[in-house]
Amino acid sequence: MMSNNFLTESEARILVEEYMEKNDSKKSVTTQEILDSGAVPRLKGYVVRPGKVSGSVFGGKGSFTTEQKNYEANKLEADHNVETFTEKVDGKDVIMAQVYFENPPVELRDGTPVRGMVRSEDISTHDQKRGSIPFKDQILAMNHNYMRKLAAPYIGTSQFEIKGLSDNSPVIAAENLVQISLENVMRAFMAKSSTKTSLYYNYMKGKRDFCGHKLPEGLIQNGPLPYVMDTPSTKSDKHDESVSPATLFKRGICTPSQYFEIRNNSLIFYGVASYVLSKGGIILVDTKLEHGISVDGKIKSQDEIITMDSSRFWLAKDYNEQMEKLIRGEITVLNPASYSKEFARGYSKGKEGYTQEQRAAIAVRYIMGVQELLKQPFNPDVRSAEERIVRGLELVVNNLDLKAA
Repeated sequence: MMSNNFLTESEARILVEEYMEKNDSKKSVTTQEILDSGAVPRLKGYVVRPGKVSGSVFGGKGSFTTEQKNYEANKLEADHNVETFTEKVDGKDVIMAQVYFENPPVELRDGTPVRGMVRSEDISTHDQKRGSIPFKDQILAMNHNYMRKLAAPYIGTSQFEIKGLSDNSPVIAAENLVQISLENVMRAFMAKSSTKTSLYYNYMKGKRDFCGHKLPEGLIQNGPLPYVMDTPSTKSDKHDESVSPATLFKRGICTPSQYFEIRNNSLIFYGVASYVLSKGGIILVDTKLEHGISVDGKIKSQDEIITMDSSRFWLAKDYNEQMEKLIRGEITVLNPASYSKEFARGYSKGKEGYTQEQRAAIAVRYIMGVQELLKQPFNPDVRSAEERIVRGLELVVNNLDLKAA
């Protein structure tokens, strides 16, 4: 199964089950625990800023919000400024901790600030963590790196090339950009979605003015939009909000010139990516892109680029066949075969985590999806997540021209 051949669905299932049997009984080790252990000496004592499904390490000041009980259960080695407050969650008072920290600088010798990012196998839907999905970190890394290389001429990239770091490594090293706090969501179809920031959700609620676009009557579920629409949303650790460009300017999130540069370059790249994927029989339905400003003042892309978690993809053959049936009246709705995180959302229920069977099914779908998208076989690294993270961080530290700590 680790040859250059594509995995079949049954082979992928066996791979996933073997991985779960080997690793599920082991205690999950966080990136913070890895750094605190001294496994990567250069980063010992640094605080990891946790995200929904990944963590980042960078120099200077930072902060994050978590439930107080989670902070106390995973208390860091050093003392940090922690402020507690009460927040209503599902009608209940929950004590939260706002943790402030300051790491020593992490810079190249020329002064470029560096951010290390570590993917996890965790999955989150509807702002709820659902558990871990075997190989998800490797699959999305493989997906992202393929698309990042395609995107570089059009939307730039903040990521460094690290000698010896494979494209499926969970570790990324990039310039620590000054973030522009918006997600640039590009849509060519009104894809069915259960997320409240989606065009579909708002359209079905009767909204016809969405992110500055006047939506016509008669749009159908999973049907094409009149044109590729830029539908930005605010970026938050809690809840994102779809807004118009004018709202972004009013809130000081970006300037008009910054937004139009992001939008125009993203439209060009969206067209390029759509064309490349169409050659393999894939429709790029929508995607979200994030950007920041580099030390030399340029706007560059950051975070994931056209992955199954940040985008939706359909099989063109299936979609076209369904469209013909819809026109002939043989079916009433389009429901094309999809390779995206949306299939995982379908398993989500309240705040419940995924069952073992659901985790395995989602993992297989990710594997089959990345092979279909990239037309490349998935060759997994079966080492533990801890081993892969440590090795990735070592390669970053040893191969970047960093200033002494």
